Amino acid sequence: MKKNVLLTGGTGFVGRYLVAELLKKGYSVSILTRDSRPNADGISYYIWDVSNQKIDEVAVLNADYIIHLAGENIAEGRWATKRKEEIRSSRIDSAQLIYSVLKKHNKQVEAFVSASGIGFYGVVNGEGICTENTLPADDFLGKICQEWEKSASLMAGLGIRTVKIRTGMVLGRNGGVVKKLAPIFKYGLGSALGSGKQYMPWIHIHDLSRIYIEAIENKNMTGAYNATINDSTTNLSFSKTLASCMGRPMWLPNIPAFLIQLALGEMSCMVLKGRRVSSDKIKKLGFRFQFKGLKKALKDSLR
Repeated sequence: MKKNVLLTGGTGFVGRYLVAELLKKGYSVSILTRDSRPNADGISYYIWDVSNQKIDEVAVLNADYIIHLAGENIAEGRWATKRKEEIRSSRIDSAQLIYSVLKKHNKQVEAFVSASGIGFYGVVNGEGICTENTLPADDFLGKICQEWEKSASLMAGLGIRTVKIRTGMVLGRNGGVVKKLAPIFKYGLGSALGSGKQYMPWIHIHDLSRIYIEAIENKNMTGAYNATINDSTTNLSFSKTLASCMGRPMWLPNIPAFLIQLALGEMSCMVLKGRRVSSDKIKKLGFRFQFKGLKKALKDSLR
């Protein structure tokens, strides 16, 4: 009988790709979604409403593994007070809702894998390389990631092996940062942001999906793991590589930081600041990245 993987956020950019990879591996997939959808081959959809703390419990009770990807896109709008609460609730309250069902029915799954972000280490500039042992930051993203991971740790309290994937910028087709930037660079209007020296830890969506699958299959995985390529990519080098991959010149000067701050407000820190992040911990488990070079990853993302 096929093992079942329950996903939250299964209809998003990463979720869609991960679902396809799970099906290829022979798993059946259940997806918690806010909207009713017809089931597809190997995929079952279940309704949940986090804001009203409602969930189809059958989805949780049928699961062998749970992968928690759900969360409002932090880059979709300015960080007004209401928006910040939506970002927080979509991550923390949703995990707590799943926890309540597991606890209520004394349900054991083989692993609970939660998304997290390298924002855990703070949105700051610096040359130091962050490892999983680096202390969390006290800024907005740092606090969100801490709460996110704390809610995932509730599952560990039930005796469930729990893994937290701290993800960098995700590159892939039909979504993410490449989809947003490609139209700009296509017309030769791309440029670096601010100083251009800020680091941009990244990962290709194929490798990220493989890490999630590794997390459910490898019983030695527990705790936090960074999911990024540590290749010293800066905003300037990323922009130049993207322009080159698209066969376009990059002739415009850097966009001044103050203009970005005016346009994005507090959220501007996401593009104006960044630090290096190590992936040595997951490599020591034997995981090997298939997309280690930025040019190869971007070319594949633009296909």
